[in-house]
Amino acid sequence: MRQFEESMYQLIVETSTNLPGDVRRAVLRGKAAEDAATRAGLALATITQNIEMAEQEVSPICQDTGMPTFIVHTPVGANQIEMKKAIRAAVVRATKDGKLRPNSVDSLTGANSGDNLGPGTPVIHFEQWEKDAVEVRLILKGGGCENKNIQYSLPTELEGLGKAGRDLDGIRKCIMHAVYQAQGQGCSAGFIGVGIGGDRTTGYELAKQQLFRNVDDVNPNEDLRKLEEYVLDNANKLGIGTMGFGGEVTLLGCKIGAMNRLPASFFVSVAYNCWAFRRQGVLIQPDSGEITDWLYESGHEVGMNPETEKELAATDAAGTASSGREIVLQTPISEEQIRSLKVGDVVIIRGEMHTGRDALHKYLMDHDAPIDLNGAVIYHCGPVMLKDEDGWHVKAAGPTTSIREEPYQGDILKKFGIRAVIGKGGMGPKTLQALQEHGAVYLNAIGGAAQYYAKCIRKVNGVDFMEFGIPEAMWHLEVDGFAAIVTMDSHGNSLHADVNKDSAAKLEMFKEPVFL
Repeated sequence: MRQFEESMYQLIVETSTNLPGDVRRAVLRGKAAEDAATRAGLALATITQNIEMAEQEVSPICQDTGMPTFIVHTPVGANQIEMKKAIRAAVVRATKDGKLRPNSVDSLTGANSGDNLGPGTPVIHFEQWEKDAVEVRLILKGGGCENKNIQYSLPTELEGLGKAGRDLDGIRKCIMHAVYQAQGQGCSAGFIGVGIGGDRTTGYELAKQQLFRNVDDVNPNEDLRKLEEYVLDNANKLGIGTMGFGGEVTLLGCKIGAMNRLPASFFVSVAYNCWAFRRQGVLIQPDSGEITDWLYESGHEVGMNPETEKELAATDAAGTASSGREIVLQTPISEEQIRSLKVGDVVIIRGEMHTGRDALHKYLMDHDAPIDLNGAVIYHCGPVMLKDEDGWHVKAAGPTTSIREEPYQGDILKKFGIRAVIGKGGMGPKTLQALQEHGAVYLNAIGGAAQYYAKCIRKVNGVDFMEFGIPEAMWHLEVDGFAAIVTMDSHGNSLHADVNKDSAAKLEMFKEPVFL
């Protein structure tokens, strides 16, 4: 079991820090299909650079390492109890070493276990098979894309698409709607797994199982093969684009499976996954516990675009067109500086910024802040942090999905005098109104680019609310060269609302039945 535990640790590290070859190729195909000078094109350039940085640093590709989910096939007679203990020990070690972010939170108290262990975490599914080897597959699916999972019960009425019946065309409409509703909040361009049938639980399980398929495989069911190809082609006509910036590439992969169902139930379940599609697997010799084979092609064998750094140097690394303005802001920021900004501007931040997620926003509604936030920047981020004798160090620090803070953000902006909020996926009308009334902006960073942004953080100045857990604590970070794009300004303009409206109109093009 000692060697088995080591093998599980190696699996976790590889999954968290190195995208497999099939995913890398899909990202490169998407990058080639996008205009390099657009916001989406340059976002993809930042993504490819981040993938390489994570591999080189052996650090998490994205700071949200999700809910570790293991699928284990064992020969008859294998000791699953000891295997579970070894997997849990490997998870604790990987968390301590900064390869996983501590993500296990008590649902009632909000307390973070600190080691990714707790009731239900990590997820471990065992199944016996007739082979001699042990097979272990792992997926790390972050909360941003997990929150965009969706399940439909047919027949149903869908926005822009009308009635979806209990047939292949109804399934088609559900999948197209699933991509539309995700917008940029799931870190598009992404991948989807679809489960047709089952009950509510097994339907979602089937959908997630599809994400373990190779991106380039061919569905043996002819109807599902045609549907996969249709969705991949037409979802990219919705114009949502990478990060929801608008563009040609919204979806990088679609995999569909089907199972039997009850006569009274017809579920279509969709598991959305971000571009940081972290899944890997190993075959293990049962006697020694050693890894004998890796199940997916190593990312080491598929280099990203060697021209990436030249592209980023020649244009703008924040994911906006090179023709956009670039403004350097030193914190604290004045209202006058903010009012001069408009959607599309690139902002380069220097000085101190402060992380804040769900727990902090809820707290600040009824309490004072521990520091003066007038003119400050709040970063929607739950970083991966490690501490040594020299203090705290940031190991990964990409943005989290901002829409969760919509109930709080506008009130907190005005209460504390905050001038800028950084996150991903945009925010809603309440925040947009507050930005206009108060004089603030929303800045969109590139979701998943945890290594790219970690390099912009020069120093950890301090931390408050460690009782919330590392991801939810308020970290005070000294940054230089932190680039993001204005997507909601103080004049009532929102790129996110514009893309949503445009993609909704395009969705209606797929209302009529299609006979695949």
